[in-house]
Order: sequence, then C-alpha cells, then structure tokens
Amino acid sequence: MTRPAAALAVGEDGRAIERFLEALAAESGAARNTLLAYGTDLRAASAALAGGLARADEAAVTRLVASWSELARASVSRKAACLRRFFGFLVEEGDRADDPSPALPRGRASRPLPKILGHDDVDRLFAALAARTATPARPLDLRAAALLELLYGSGLRATELVSLPRDAIRTNQPFLILRGKGGVERLAPISDRALAAVEAWRAHVLRGQPWLFPGGRSHLSRVRLFQIVRALGAEAGIPPERIGPHVLRHAFATHLLEGGADLRALQAMLGHADIATTQIYTHVDSRRLVELVNTRHPLGDAARVDGPASEP
Repeated sequence: MTRPAAALAVGEDGRAIERFLEALAAESGAARNTLLAYGTDLRAASAALAGGLARADEAAVTRLVASWSELARASVSRKAACLRRFFGFLVEEGDRADDPSPALPRGRASRPLPKILGHDDVDRLFAALAARTATPARPLDLRAAALLELLYGSGLRATELVSLPRDAIRTNQPFLILRGKGGVERLAPISDRALAAVEAWRAHVLRGQPWLFPGGRSHLSRVRLFQIVRALGAEAGIPPERIGPHVLRHAFATHLLEGGADLRALQAMLGHADIATTQIYTHVDSRRLVELVNTRHPLGDAARVDGPASEP
C-alpha cells in the first residue's frame, strides 16, 4: 500500500526529523502520542516544501504558514510550536546557522531559558560518579565518567559526543577539533580530568574499533546517553526532569560565564554560528543575580527586584 505524501520524509528532512524525535523522546520524555503528532506535522511540512523543511528560510516558512489558513487556531498553534522546536533543535545541533522561526505565528512572547544545574548539583553528580569509579572500577563506570567529563567539562553536543572516533582525543592535546556543517571547525577544550577519564575508558575499547563509545552495530545512541546521565542524576538526588546531556552542556556554558568567560570565547567553544544564540546565557546569569539579591540581601523582601525586562 502506498503511504500518503504527508507520511513520507526522505533525504535530509527524513534524517533530521528522526533525530529530532529521538532526542524529544529521550531528553524530554515525550509521550508516544506527542511523538506521533510531531512526526505527522513535520512530515506534512516537509511534503509541503518538497523536502526542503530542514533548510527552509523565513520566506519558505511564511509560504508554509499561509497554507494553514483554513486550519483551526489550535492546530496552527500546535504546528508552529512543533516547527519552532524543530528549528531550535537544528540550530543547537549545528545543522544550520539561522533559525527561521520568526516567520511562525508566535504563541508566546519569548524563548524559554534553558534548564541548568547549580554548582551544588554538579558537585553531587561528580561525587556519585567518584563513588562508582572507586577501585576497582567497572568498565561501564569508566565510560560514564568519560561521558560526563566531556559533557560538563567541554560542552559537547550529545550527537558530537556519542559519535567521537576512538582516537579523536589525544593525551597530549588539550583540545578537540570538531567539524560542523559546511566544514566549519571549532576547538573544544579538554581538561586534564577529561583526558584522564578518556584514557581510562579507552583502555577497554578494542583497537580497530572506529568509535570511542561503541554501541551495538554503531556508536552509543543518544537515547542510551540520556539514560546513563539520568541514572547518575538519580544517584545524586537530582530529579529526572532536571537533568540530561543538554542540561550539562547548558551548565558548562552558564558556569563559565559566571566565572568571567568572554561571550565571544563561549560562542566559539559552543559552536554557535550566531552570538545571539549564546546571549541567552547572559539572561540565565542575570536571573541568577536577581535571585541572589532577593534571597541574600540584608533587607530581604524590601530589596526585592524584578528580573530583566524582555526586549521589545
């Protein structure tokens, strides 16, 4: 039986949609019905744009929105939210440099701030990891240590991390060269701790194995990475909805900024094509400072201030 055009998405669109749905299931715990609805909306949009959804510019998105004119407001809102999330995922993954979401009907005034972990959360997380890797350490615990050190210590994206070649990280090289879309390269810092953790784990990876983190017939999956991080979070007393690989990347960025890192340097380390993407961390830091005044100032409630106003 021939499947309807809206159910088909091939080539770049098909791969991007599948990766997005996989990430949505793993990192957000999306329900099956949500995944089905998002998949249907994205494949329909891909079909409407003749397979050009992943590369659609604002003009193409505007044409797509015009085709929704006969739909109910709730349906338009759902489709717009789905596409906004999809394009945000592609930008964060480095698959595209721009976000055409401004052409979508807006259901809310501003982009939500990313979830982050506090320094105490991170300390508990690494304490749980240290307990796991106490001598003698099991190989899978050494793998967890290498994964966590690279997520929080280097700010790698989940896809970048799980697909690292076996010998991508060298003992005498405190940085990693990553190649993104369009052949654009960036340097990711590798701390001494991360180097040591990788070496300890790599001793258990067979020579000739193409991946640093093998899994099944390929490399470790994003879903499995999420499960590993969430299990460690549970041991550290961190609620499951507050932790995931992407949350650790956000923590890497936020804690560097709090420590005085230059925004341009942070942009380079995160691999953001547009510094506007990086600037969201300045809002996170501003929120932290406001909370600090409200909770620690000697005058307490009398000193309460509001957070930074949204830009018009």
